[in-house]
Amino acid sequence: MAPPASRLAAALLLAWLSLPELLVSFAHALPRPGDPHRPLILPLSKAPRDSSSSASSSSCSRERDHHRRRLLGSELPRSPSARMRLYDDLLSNGYYTTRLAIGTPPQEFALIVDTGSTVTYVPCSNCQRCGKHQDPRFQPQLSSTYQPVKCNAHCSCDDARKQCTYQRRYAEMSSSTGMLGNDLVSFGNESELTPQRAVFGCEIVETGDLFSQRADGIMGLGRGYLSIVNQLVEKHVIDNSFSLCYGGMGMGGGAMILGSIVPPTGMVFSHSDPHRSPYYNIELKEIHVAGEPLKLTPSIFDGRHGTVLDSGTTFAYLPAKAFLAFRDAVTENVRSLRKIPGPDPKFQDVCFAGAGWDISRLSEVFPKVDMVFGDKQKLSLSPENYLFKHTKVPGAYCLGIFQNENDETTLLGGILVRNMLVTYDREKNKLGFWKTNCSELWKRLQDTGSPTPAPLVPQKHNNTSAISPSIAPSGLTPNSFPDEFRVGIITFNMSFSIKSSSGKPNFTEFEELIAHELGVSTSQVHLLKFTSSGNQFLVELAIFPADSADYFSNTTAMSIITRLRDHHVQLPERFGSYQLVEWKIEPQKKRTWWQRNYLAVAAVASVALLLTLTSIALWFVWKNNWQQSGAYKPVGVVIPEQELPPLVIPEQELPPL
Repeated sequence: MAPPASRLAAALLLAWLSLPELLVSFAHALPRPGDPHRPLILPLSKAPRDSSSSASSSSCSRERDHHRRRLLGSELPRSPSARMRLYDDLLSNGYYTTRLAIGTPPQEFALIVDTGSTVTYVPCSNCQRCGKHQDPRFQPQLSSTYQPVKCNAHCSCDDARKQCTYQRRYAEMSSSTGMLGNDLVSFGNESELTPQRAVFGCEIVETGDLFSQRADGIMGLGRGYLSIVNQLVEKHVIDNSFSLCYGGMGMGGGAMILGSIVPPTGMVFSHSDPHRSPYYNIELKEIHVAGEPLKLTPSIFDGRHGTVLDSGTTFAYLPAKAFLAFRDAVTENVRSLRKIPGPDPKFQDVCFAGAGWDISRLSEVFPKVDMVFGDKQKLSLSPENYLFKHTKVPGAYCLGIFQNENDETTLLGGILVRNMLVTYDREKNKLGFWKTNCSELWKRLQDTGSPTPAPLVPQKHNNTSAISPSIAPSGLTPNSFPDEFRVGIITFNMSFSIKSSSGKPNFTEFEELIAHELGVSTSQVHLLKFTSSGNQFLVELAIFPADSADYFSNTTAMSIITRLRDHHVQLPERFGSYQLVEWKIEPQKKRTWWQRNYLAVAAVASVALLLTLTSIALWFVWKNNWQQSGAYKPVGVVIPEQELPPLVIPEQELPPL
């Protein structure tokens, strides 16, 4: 979700837009399910972060933006068919991933949700050069339903001319090459849609970022025959539409909906021209900052490839003149803040300090930004849609909109649509935008008749099998709490093995790491006990509310529990492998009058004691002074005579006459 050390020229970033897509024809006669137009709904939720420090996450994200897979080339769904979680978030890993299962029996993979790609692919078991990813490689020989796509006149073939191949090269010079196969693809155990056959890529060679990333592969949502959306539409499983909803700053979560939805009231639309490019574009005409339009001509947003929306890109990139006008307008409206350098000295980030910690109040400090489309419809952006947190200065924020160097294309990444439902209506050639709380989307889906999952209530989870923290489990309960429930304490047991033989690890450092990973203060994390056997340790920790609180807010509690439950905690390599053995949450305990007011009572007692001691000290001082000054003698009292000492005058010799 961010660019490399040197922001590559826009021409290099977008030169690959014009690369032709590999078109492979295929036909599969499958029975049509009972409801052919039920939308497919997949939940999006945050996932494990890299082991890299958060201080470098933003710069690493921008590195990936320039090196990303860009070929640059009031009602919700009525009958959802499937729900899946999406892991990772834009400003930690640079992408969102979802879990797809391929084959019989299913083999699960974490795939990047990418509207700029048209092929879905995963590493193959016989891959000659593939990196170490989140899940084991796909093994075609273990799937009873796998079929190779045979060589034909409409595809590139292998040397033996037996099987179709694919190849994708990206702007940052990463690439994916492999064989095309056909197998059953399922969308999670909450899906109402039966598994569907689809063509996908089985990687043989991957290079660049594709080799080094944690995610297994790509889920292509672009316009093209191999796109998973196109294939489902061709089978009449879903309508020709899908929607994405990314969670807000620091939250993640949300949903992806494959299929059409009834547009919510207030959704803003822009025309999208499928003939201009295979990528999703919009008709951007103006940008307003604090209600004032930037002094730009509409044609500036129509250069080269126009204005492109790409979920695989983290930040936004404007042509040089538009960026400078936007930067100056925002700076003019935040004069009360102090400009500071960005977190990474390699970039000339525009950052401001003094905005405060409370994200919900950023709109009181930073100006509102409006995007005006061709039909004069206006999309309002909040600060979280164009800012990212400074990773080294608390309460500081940086512009997440950059200059697209040497290129006239306007590229809008995921940051611009956080907490926004975006509908890609391919049938009507338009894109819709609707501001909402994506992290709470599932509650609204439940209210509209979708499958109601079990609520998250106080319970104990025991995992008897080892679960790698890097594997994002599927089919977990969604994030919800009964309204009346208050979380008082969160405890969990974690086992890990340290790699060094230096004995007991530094548990103070361990508590700090856990606090950082869970997003709480170090003072809230307490090591209750630990046991060890050689280099293997089992620790029990407790997370308490902040000192000034009696319980966790639902947002904070869900953030902590989700990270624990979904194995989001990432420890440095020196702690080796680990697994979450058990976790539980305890409700807020009702405290007695003395427990609730002991501080006030102690304060009053302290003041009373201080006043008493002060009074006693003053009395003793007064008494001592009175005694030293002597007692009062009444008139007429006989005073004994005192003999005066004789007066001795020294003799002096008289001078002679």
